[in-house]
Amino acid sequence: MFKHWIAYIDAKPATVETYTKAVRQFLKFLLQNNIEHPQRQDIINYRESLRPNHKPTTVQNYVTAVKLFFEWTEQEQIYPNIADRVKGAKIDNNHKKDYLTSAQVVRLLNCIDRTTDNGKRDYAILLLMITSGLRTIEVSRADICDMRVVADFTVLYIQGKGHDEKTDYVKLATPVEAAIRDYLQSRTVISSTKEPLFCSLANRNIGQRMTTRSISRICKQRLIDAGLNSDRLTAHSLRHTTATLNLLNGGTVEETQQLLRHSNINTTLIYSHALERVDNDSEERVAQAIFK
Repeated sequence: MFKHWIAYIDAKPATVETYTKAVRQFLKFLLQNNIEHPQRQDIINYRESLRPNHKPTTVQNYVTAVKLFFEWTEQEQIYPNIADRVKGAKIDNNHKKDYLTSAQVVRLLNCIDRTTDNGKRDYAILLLMITSGLRTIEVSRADICDMRVVADFTVLYIQGKGHDEKTDYVKLATPVEAAIRDYLQSRTVISSTKEPLFCSLANRNIGQRMTTRSISRICKQRLIDAGLNSDRLTAHSLRHTTATLNLLNGGTVEETQQLLRHSNINTTLIYSHALERVDNDSEERVAQAIFK
């Protein structure tokens, strides 16, 4: 039955894996509670059982998977859709991660020893992510041959989130291109431009494509080395930094949307609204009215 349901989902492997895990978790919940004929309330109880140990986004994904599962069972006339209109978790649209100030970015980059192969690679990765807002998956997927010329600019073609091809690109600022080429020159052997742009330097998988996990780990360690150790500072904080610094330095919301490749401008507006709140000096005005 699971195979038929997976075919019905028609999603990317990562999504199928997440949804399959979620439904198996739900079936386990039913088994543990001796529920043979689940009803709508059982799904609500399952959702509530997830809340204490899972983030709202995880709860939302798990409930979505269960809803999709019962949508399929009803369509196949296997079991009624008891999940209809069951709500997921309330998601806070505000960003969960902080961004870096321009001074902190300089500190982060200056802490990297660029005389070593590791340092050259990590410096290029961080500088690329900070200036172009790339996600770790986009960095991982990049190949050397993705560096091309468009008009009078060197660009990097990327396979964005939810895309099957490398149709989008980001422009490489001069310091970014120089850092990447400096790193590539340190690579001992490059047999083909189809090789990954960034490779592992670990002995067990040297020369292989870097994983999103390894890129995230490098970003976090470099942040710690720069004295920027916080749970709210991660690899994804670099993407927030891109958006925020662009807006603070004259970029429009529309330009920032294009830079981050947001399909919905409301996602970009979250950054703008956060900065508008910072510019609101109401608290200071009230304090001055009291203590004048």
